[in-house]
Amino acid sequence: MQKTPNQKWNEQITQYRKKCQSILELSKSIRYVGLVNEYGRTLTGIFRPGLATLLSNEPARNEFFLVSTMLAMRNKASSALGNMDSATIRHDKVTLVIFQRKEGIYYISINKSITPDAVNQIITKIKKII
Repeated sequence: MQKTPNQKWNEQITQYRKKCQSILELSKSIRYVGLVNEYGRTLTGIFRPGLATLLSNEPARNEFFLVSTMLAMRNKASSALGNMDSATIRHDKVTLVIFQRKEGIYYISINKSITPDAVNQIITKIKKII
């Protein structure tokens, strides 16, 4: 029996969710892992249990849209600069690590308390998963 497009989509989302879960398990410092599409819409996302979210729904949607728009605009420069490996954005409260892949944009929030070297180690481990 052939699978319907909806069944295929659900299976794909399940695979993405498993990747996000694997990333979350890499370090207790990772607060959130999500995958958003090119329009900033969340395909799947997982928060570390027990942590308070820093953004409510609307600001989170705006953040994801902003990141996806920035990366879409940046794609125009990729022929000159090369493909983007990852982007790190440091805020007062968290460090964000962003990976653009064909399936979407992996958006990872990490506690600010860890060192830049530890962030780099997490990035290396994430690349093996995605």
